[in-house]
Amino acid sequence: MALSDLLYPDNPKRKQELIHLHQELLDCMSANFDATNELVRVLNEHLGCTITYIQMRESSTVKENCDIIIQVMSEIQHQVQKIDTDMKEKLEPVLYQKLYDIKEPELEKIAIAQKVFSIILGEATSTAGMVAIKLLSSNLLTFTVSKLISLLAQIGASVLGGISITIIGLGIEMILHAILGAVERNQLLTAVRSYEKHLTEFKAASEKYQRAIHEVTSLVRQQVQ
Repeated sequence: MALSDLLYPDNPKRKQELIHLHQELLDCMSANFDATNELVRVLNEHLGCTITYIQMRESSTVKENCDIIIQVMSEIQHQVQKIDTDMKEKLEPVLYQKLYDIKEPELEKIAIAQKVFSIILGEATSTAGMVAIKLLSSNLLTFTVSKLISLLAQIGASVLGGISITIIGLGIEMILHAILGAVERNQLLTAVRSYEKHLTEFKAASEKYQRAIHEVTSLVRQQVQ
C-alpha cells in the first residue's frame, strides 16, 4: 500500500473512481467521433461536401482529440451556413422565407431545397433537399453543436486536457501518475470533481448531439430504401 493510502484511507476508492470517470469520458468522446463521421458521410454523399472523416488518436491527449472534433464540427457549421447562403442567393425572398416557416409543409420545403441543389450539383435527389431542410430547420447546428464545441474546449483546457487517452490500459499507479504527477488526497479530490463536473454536462450535450444526427441519418436511410 502506498504511503498516501495509509495517510488518506479513502484514496484507493478515489483512484478507482477516477479511472472509471476517465473511461466514461473516453467512451463518450468515441461515440461523438462515430456520430460526427455519420453526419460527415451524409453531407459528403448527398450535399456535395468534402469534409474529412476523423479518428480518435490513441497516442494523443484528451485535448488533442477534443481539438480534432472541434475542427470538424466547425467545418460542418461552415458548410451548413454555406448551404443557407446558397439558398438565400438562388431563391426568391418569398420562397426562402418558406424554408423557415413552421407552418409550411415539410414536403414543399424539401422540393424547394431540391431545386436549389439541382442547380448547385447539376443533379440532386429529394434526399439532398430533405437533409438540407433537416439541418437548416433544426437546432443541430444553431445550438447542439455550438454547445458541444464549448464543452470540448473547456475539457481540453481543464486538468483533464493533458491526459493521454491510452493510459486506461496501464496500471493504476501509472494512470494516477499521468493524471496527477503525485498521489495526494487533495489532488485526487480535485481531479475527481473536475471529471464529474465536466462529464455531467458533456454526456448530456453528447446525447443530444448523437440523437440529432441519428434522426437525420435515419431519415436518409428511409429515403434510400
